[in-house]
Amino acid sequence: MTELTHLDADGRARMIDVGHKAETSRVAVASARFVTTAEVLALVRADNLPKADVLATARIAGISAAKKTSELIPLCHQVPLSSVTVGFRLGENTIDIEASAKTRGQTGVEMEALTAVTIAGLTLHDMVKAVDPGATLTDVRLDSKSGGKRGHWTRDDTAEAPDVPETGSTEASGRTARVIVASTQGAAGRREDTTGPVIAAWLGGLGYDTAPPRVVADADIGAALAAAVQGQPAVIITTGGTGVSRTDATPEATAAVLDRELPGIAEALRRRGAETTPSAALSRGLAGTAGRTVVINLPGSAGGVRDGLAVLGDLLDHLVDQVSGSGLHEAPAHETSAHGASLPAAGRG
Repeated sequence: MTELTHLDADGRARMIDVGHKAETSRVAVASARFVTTAEVLALVRADNLPKADVLATARIAGISAAKKTSELIPLCHQVPLSSVTVGFRLGENTIDIEASAKTRGQTGVEMEALTAVTIAGLTLHDMVKAVDPGATLTDVRLDSKSGGKRGHWTRDDTAEAPDVPETGSTEASGRTARVIVASTQGAAGRREDTTGPVIAAWLGGLGYDTAPPRVVADADIGAALAAAVQGQPAVIITTGGTGVSRTDATPEATAAVLDRELPGIAEALRRRGAETTPSAALSRGLAGTAGRTVVINLPGSAGGVRDGLAVLGDLLDHLVDQVSGSGLHEAPAHETSAHGASLPAAGRG
């Protein structure tokens, strides 16, 4: 992208026509940092500021702001948000804010996530200004986004993926997810893990409570998967060990824990990867269910993970709903009949 899309040929501001774009699941994650004093943080923890319920008020403000983004920023589209989460991490003299926004539509929700963290931060300022008028809101930024033509994007310096906010979030799914990285070099500390954190951040953006990725040697992937399945998370995503090397053992370890395979997902992942990398056809990755846990193998490369998350963005929530028994047996909005005609989604309100 080398041009400003909000300017027409004459250099005048315009609203982009997105009518031709495909509807996809879109998620954006943004963050900001509120800097104050250690004394203020102690008061926040004790809920002892003149204006009480500091974090709860800021969370509600951020969610409300995300819903009104198109009213605040002139050229933004009105987006039907399906989820907004706002969470906080308390430091010694900082409050880190993270917000995610999710929709299924023809344009992204980056501005909604950014608006949420900004207004949540400004609300924090309003709540503490009587004690610390010098507090500052800094580092407002987009951390990741997925969906649409360009697939998944993650800021380079967030490769160490943010942890799940310790104070929780509003409207979150309450589901858990686990990420396992099969890398003998990574487990030995000789190679940095750059794929696991990306997957964990993406899952967090969807509202899943995701622990830091677990990095294990290829030979230990079976034990790691079995242990993860015992915890009965909603989702387990592995990365690495899906090729044809003698040490690649992830597909065999996955087959050992699955009750049912979902070959359509594995094939979709291979097709997406092969569009840009022919060797993606060599992946032996599997997808399936172990009880009520969805297990999916992704390749170990950054590009393979990016392509895989782009595929999963359109179907993971629907799949998890079906496996958990909480969803209706309805067709996703984009599903088509054998004749190519669009099928309406059943049971939608």
